[in-house]
Amino acid sequence: MLKDNMMVKLKESQKVEFKTSFGKEAIISLVAFANAQGGKVIIGRSDDGRVTGVDIGPETLQRYLNEIKTATYPQLIPNTDVSEIDGKTVVVFEINEYPVKPVSYKNRYYKRVKNSNHLLTLDEIVDLQQQGLNISYDAYPLNERLSSLDIKLIERFVNDVNSRGRINLKDDLVTNLTKLKLIRNDKPTLAAMLLFGDHGYSTHIGRFKSEETIIDDALIKDPLMVAIEEVMLFIKKHITLAYEFDGGLDRKEKWEYPLEAIRELLLNAVVHRDYKQTSDIVIKIFDGRIIFTSPGKLYGGLKIEDLARDDYVSSIRNKLLAEAFYLMGDIEKYGTGFIRIRQQLLDYPDTSFHLSEVGDSFRVEMLKTTQKTTQKTTQKKPLREQILQLIGENPKISQRETAVTLGLSFNTVKEYFTMLKKEKRIKRLGGRKEGHWEILE
Repeated sequence: MLKDNMMVKLKESQKVEFKTSFGKEAIISLVAFANAQGGKVIIGRSDDGRVTGVDIGPETLQRYLNEIKTATYPQLIPNTDVSEIDGKTVVVFEINEYPVKPVSYKNRYYKRVKNSNHLLTLDEIVDLQQQGLNISYDAYPLNERLSSLDIKLIERFVNDVNSRGRINLKDDLVTNLTKLKLIRNDKPTLAAMLLFGDHGYSTHIGRFKSEETIIDDALIKDPLMVAIEEVMLFIKKHITLAYEFDGGLDRKEKWEYPLEAIRELLLNAVVHRDYKQTSDIVIKIFDGRIIFTSPGKLYGGLKIEDLARDDYVSSIRNKLLAEAFYLMGDIEKYGTGFIRIRQQLLDYPDTSFHLSEVGDSFRVEMLKTTQKTTQKTTQKKPLREQILQLIGENPKISQRETAVTLGLSFNTVKEYFTMLKKEKRIKRLGGRKEGHWEILE
């Protein structure tokens, strides 16, 4: 039960909604919370938090609950609490995240986004169904014959898996693929077709001199086991290779960008893309930067700022593809890709990466910090000055958002914020959620 003083302090947020009266909008909010991370709908308060109160009779709460159950599917039964604030009655409905999503209000689906309810698109509804049932889009069997799969690629896959030692595939090829769920009901799944067949999806990669001037490009449609290597060859063809000497007789190769990080970004684009969309993965190589754009936003409630943390939990849209690349050793451990990229960039202090969602796509830009880019941040400045510039442009920017923008770990950025506060160059006004930074002259 909420204490009165806690009730007074509540504000509308990702998990709190105020309503002056009970009705359709209150039920929609409960549905939106159930499809997100849960939340509270407080009846008897206006949008600005003012307590208006409601009249409650002997049967009122039961009538409210009946209306909620009748209008929702699966039926929601929220926890209910009645409180008094300044002598006025308020009703609190609290709902947890629903385990089997999506929940609907009269056949319409909503999800809580920040402090408002968002009507879901068909693709978002399908994604929630997959998450709720713990199924994967790439696990659907296709109306294709097994003979459409490339036997040589399957044999290579089995050899690669066995050489890594994560599992041992000893049976015939069909049995092996069935055990790995790449074949279902004697039909290849989408994942199997993507790995070993003619799948119809493309990666479009190009080398650009400017946004308007293209030097070289390729449209790669091969099975992913081949396409990954072809894309890497194209990238290596169009980035520079230098040699370093460590004092001995041998020279050491150093590519313009860490190839391990480039491969991580490519695998991320392939494994996490939304295959319900037919648009291509697009990779653009410019002087001093490479941009990866993959169809589909981040999946499963993951946010851009989450990827700045080393403890982020990955949500996998295409579980069979992820499992296949893991067994082959291309993926070291689920949910650690961006951690490894940050580690690999430690040997490249002049290189950073920037994450964003553009339209219905996820975009990663890896760039040399000595280059002028489309980002607002002036990369030539020392890190302290870059952080101050970001604060000047957006005083409400969080430390995690700063880390993502600069392509740094959260802990590194946190240390710089601490230093800037000790140096009395910035100070924090207000709380963590509602406050902002002020630059001190």
